[in-house]
Amino acid sequence: MQPVPKDMSKALEIEFGLCDDEFDVVDSDLPIAYNELRHREKIEGSKKVTQSWRMKERMKTVSVALVLCLNVGVDPPDVVKTTPCARLECWIDPLAQSPQKALEAIGANLQKQYERWQPRARYKQTLDPTVEEVKKLCTSLRRNAKEERVLFHYNGHGVPKPTVNGEIWVFNKSYTQYIPLSIYDLQTWMGSPSIYVYDCSHAGVIVDLFRQFSLQRESESEAVNGKSVTSNTSSTVKHCIQLAACGANELLPMNSELPADLFTSCLTTPIKIALKWYVLQNTSKLVPGLTQDLVDKVPGMLNDRRTMLGELNWIFTAITDTIAWNTLPRDLFQRLFRQDLLVASLFRNFLLAERIMRSYNCTPISGPTLPRTYQHPMWQAWDLALDLCLRQLPKLLEDESAVFQHSPFFTEQLTAFDVWLKYGAESRAPPEQLPIVLQVLLSQVHRLRALELLGRFLDLGPWAVSLALSVGIFPYVLKLLQSNARELRPLLVFIWAKILSVDSSCQADLVKDNGHKYFLSVLADPYMPAKQKTMAAFVLAMMVNEYRQGQEAALQGSVVAICLEQLTDSSPLLRHWLALCLAKVWTNFDSARWCGVRDTAHEKLYKLLTDPEPEVRAAAVYALGTFISNVSEKSDHATSIDLGVGMQLVHVAQDGSPLVRKELVVAFGGLVSHFETQFAVAATQLIEDEKLRERTPAILTGEAPASATSVAPRPPATPGSAFAASMESLELPSSSSSRIPRAMSSNAISNMSLKNNVYTNVWKSLLQLAVDPETQVSDMARCLVNLVKSKVTTNSKPRYMPNTTNSSHSAPSSPSNKYISVGTPPQLSSVFEESTDQKRESPSRSSIVLNPQSSYTYSAQFSRSRKMYDKGPNMIEDKDDDKDIKGQAQNISTEFFEWSCKHFVQPIMRLSDEEDSESNSYLQRNFRFDRNTQVKEEAREEQVKAGFNRLDNEIFVNRNVGVPSVIKFHPYESELAVADKDGVAFWDWEQGPKLGYLSNGNPRHTRITSLEYINAHDNTLLMCGSDDGCVKIWRDYNSESDIELVTAFQAVSEMLPLNRGSGLVSYWEQHTGMLLTSGDVRFIRIWDSQKEFKVQDIPTGADSCVTCMASDMSGRSLLIAGCGDGTVRLFDRRLAPTECRVMTLREHTRWVVKVHLQKGTEGKIVTASNSGDLRFWDPRFTESVRCMNLQSSFTSVDIHPRADVLACGSMNQYIGVYNQSGDTLSTIKYHDGFIGQRIGAITSLAFHPYRVKLAAGSSDSYISVYCTSLRRS
Repeated sequence: MQPVPKDMSKALEIEFGLCDDEFDVVDSDLPIAYNELRHREKIEGSKKVTQSWRMKERMKTVSVALVLCLNVGVDPPDVVKTTPCARLECWIDPLAQSPQKALEAIGANLQKQYERWQPRARYKQTLDPTVEEVKKLCTSLRRNAKEERVLFHYNGHGVPKPTVNGEIWVFNKSYTQYIPLSIYDLQTWMGSPSIYVYDCSHAGVIVDLFRQFSLQRESESEAVNGKSVTSNTSSTVKHCIQLAACGANELLPMNSELPADLFTSCLTTPIKIALKWYVLQNTSKLVPGLTQDLVDKVPGMLNDRRTMLGELNWIFTAITDTIAWNTLPRDLFQRLFRQDLLVASLFRNFLLAERIMRSYNCTPISGPTLPRTYQHPMWQAWDLALDLCLRQLPKLLEDESAVFQHSPFFTEQLTAFDVWLKYGAESRAPPEQLPIVLQVLLSQVHRLRALELLGRFLDLGPWAVSLALSVGIFPYVLKLLQSNARELRPLLVFIWAKILSVDSSCQADLVKDNGHKYFLSVLADPYMPAKQKTMAAFVLAMMVNEYRQGQEAALQGSVVAICLEQLTDSSPLLRHWLALCLAKVWTNFDSARWCGVRDTAHEKLYKLLTDPEPEVRAAAVYALGTFISNVSEKSDHATSIDLGVGMQLVHVAQDGSPLVRKELVVAFGGLVSHFETQFAVAATQLIEDEKLRERTPAILTGEAPASATSVAPRPPATPGSAFAASMESLELPSSSSSRIPRAMSSNAISNMSLKNNVYTNVWKSLLQLAVDPETQVSDMARCLVNLVKSKVTTNSKPRYMPNTTNSSHSAPSSPSNKYISVGTPPQLSSVFEESTDQKRESPSRSSIVLNPQSSYTYSAQFSRSRKMYDKGPNMIEDKDDDKDIKGQAQNISTEFFEWSCKHFVQPIMRLSDEEDSESNSYLQRNFRFDRNTQVKEEAREEQVKAGFNRLDNEIFVNRNVGVPSVIKFHPYESELAVADKDGVAFWDWEQGPKLGYLSNGNPRHTRITSLEYINAHDNTLLMCGSDDGCVKIWRDYNSESDIELVTAFQAVSEMLPLNRGSGLVSYWEQHTGMLLTSGDVRFIRIWDSQKEFKVQDIPTGADSCVTCMASDMSGRSLLIAGCGDGTVRLFDRRLAPTECRVMTLREHTRWVVKVHLQKGTEGKIVTASNSGDLRFWDPRFTESVRCMNLQSSFTSVDIHPRADVLACGSMNQYIGVYNQSGDTLSTIKYHDGFIGQRIGAITSLAFHPYRVKLAAGSSDSYISVYCTSLRRS
């Protein structure tokens, strides 16, 4: 085969309009339709994880017993002290003054040290006490503390070590004997909850025996009360905490450089002992001239973070908190470090005690037992902080003008946290700096950066929010709401949105602390960006969600007015959440509802019913639904408002988004529940009107000339009677019954009185929704229909109706501008059938009738063998069934609000997978784009040679499940979609195997008439259109397990009953995201896939159906429609509907089977009719420029969009392949692989969009794919 010269290729492209303007459009620039979150995931809320951060019971240590057994001057007999020996008790030398004064001074000092941690507690000292004094003290404190915690501090430096029987020592009255005091008795006096501190040698003995005594006590209680108590959950053990200075066989350190009560010093004066101990270590040599006397002079106050001493205390708190949080189990951390301020302080200091005392071979013990922490890496950070601070000490003490240089500790820790955030994930260990971030929030210097980092951490997911709450972040961010700093507003709003998205129980804290005022001010701030306003609206919505105090507080803050003022904001997400916030404010709250009435809230929300964003429209319907579903008593004014809202909602029934229609059914549920009787009367009245109506059939043919319609005359009819007749009977239609429209136009409501009009039109909308192609919509609507049905059944006595062969015939009217007829469903039997999971059915296509005078349309003819509202012949009403129906109707709900909340649960600041260049999705997408480019390039040579090559080489043939009605090539994959009546089969035309089969779930007697690949350049979706006007879009369509219905809607709802109809005709524009639909109707409806909304109805002006369509991809304004009467009509979409038909081409005399617009600015219009003629038109003239009479008749024609080749299929069992000059390239009559078997009558033809491949389907269910021959013709 000789190559074609490049100049000749170019000439051919120009001559036949084969220039590919799509090569100028990069795949990555093409819009992706039906790929929003509402399409990719179920509309349900996130799984709520039970939050354990909030303490079920907060405690306070309200009483402290200080028991000192020192016996100053007398050493206990069982301890041999070294010389020199540690002597300081509470930093006082007891030998420096008289024993009694020393004892009193030590007691007073110990009380001061404890008061620093808990100044409001009640302190009682007992110095060198007797058993009775201890008993009196403990019982008194427990009595006063009630259910709060009591602390028992025991210093046993002047008495013998505890005994193995669980006894500590006190004195007799004359101090001549040591008297044992049983821990068992002490437990009895102290009760629980309590905390015990034992500063004595062998203190570990007490801890071990304490638990044994607790278990013994529980056993005795069980024996007395006869109740089983699990030892592991013993209340005494669980609510009692113990801190012991050393192990069961260890002595306290006697180093003279240390205080004798080293353990007590660590617990009550941690910074002082930490500085002393630092000096004793070798690391202190890094600071020359540092002595113990010098560290006693560290300037500042512990509670002033600007001073050296205060900053060291701040750093120490952050480090010990961090060690505990990273080491302890979460529940234990909560109990010890967040439940009680004094306990938290003691345990922080206990970590220091473990580190210091282990260096002297002494092991402090706690109950509950803590993991070892003395070698935690954070202690090195503490040592570094001490180095940097103490290095400045000599200069600060010498020079009063010297300025203290603050430690870089917190800055460095925030930097470490920042690094973790760049690479952190749920699967990794949590950041150990999180408790430090909490401490940093206390500082104005670091607060802004800390909040920013905290927000980034919370954005990682619910697990991060839970971690932050468990570390104790909540009271800090709650307190910060009192700040007036504007720079903190965006950060705080974001943080609160994240917190409330995970734990909605925080709403009570917000209301209690008047935190809602902060978010109301943010929402009302005209200078605040929409993003922050959206989060503020979300926070307010969560605050009022099912919480009356929150609703009242928000209402007092004028939340309704604030939200209404901004409903016209340009941000869709803000409009979405403003509507949801309003909905939650007035849910079951009459005061807020009437506030909305005064502000005409419902009227302002009407504008959102046509919002370009489906989520906003759904939110508006949700808000209006809660507005009319208020449970309060209805006055005439309230009823009038509710019915007005209901009237507005009727128009939403035709919305293209299932998300909106689901909310509409729920909203209608509120109306039905309040006005059951009125709806029952409206339904009954339609039945009564039907009995007054006589019907005479009229037939409309699909191929009538453009100037005439064949309609038989009929007598006048009462409006609504046809609709009621279809409701009167319930017999399933026979195979010969007429095919009727699934749903009717929502354009024209009869002029009745207001109330009856509302009930009637809402009722008809419900019937329409009850056969919605989206199952969740139809299931919920059926519940409401059945509720009304049960009401009518209750009000009318069932009676036996004999069978009759006479059927009532009715048919829809022609569309009229005078009426807006809310559609009735095509198959009412499925609506009222007892089983809600019955498959939707539609009557067959034969025997069609039409009544042009009827203002109502209805679906089918029924035998009067069964009354719709009767239980049936000779049946007794089942009251239990009615109760079940009412219960189901009352439980109609969606998770739209919860699903909307997921936006804030999931990461917001992180790049999406499509934007992240390292994600699998991004790499896969790039691979698909590269593949697409390769396919286009490979096909170019085929396209150029196609005009003079044979096209009869059969490369694929197989038998399909059913007779092919539509065939479609995937543009970039070797996939061929073949639609039969009920589903779509998928074949690999290169390799041969069947890839899968999709059952479209059509109603009975309907068929698929349209297929479109959507987003074929990326993740492909399949659109199936059926002749009842329904469109369904599928994802993973050739996978049996993962197949998913993305969306479904009624693309065209006024289908005319024709003898021969085209069904639903569609044309997909990937460049614009527009779906053009028409068919057995008198208009072309254009849907915007991004908005999921009808954007334009173009009247065709023809009295026959539309059979095919094409549009101008480059100009995006020219629309061409072929009609059943042989006319070809051109429309300019930019013009008004009454002016947009710019030309009508009338040279064809019969059904137009194909219209095609050649590529390029000079492209001709090519049309073909089933009479066998092919015509070329210049869009500027009404007469064809060329005509080719190729065959006697066509059943199917396709023209390659990029190559000079077209194919015509015939009922005479052959396919003719031609170029656009009229030359015959090949004639196909036989299957190559079937020993000369003749092909069947051709039912469908389709060219590959790029490659020169032709697919053909025939009436014998065989499908074939042909390619160009290997030799020149």
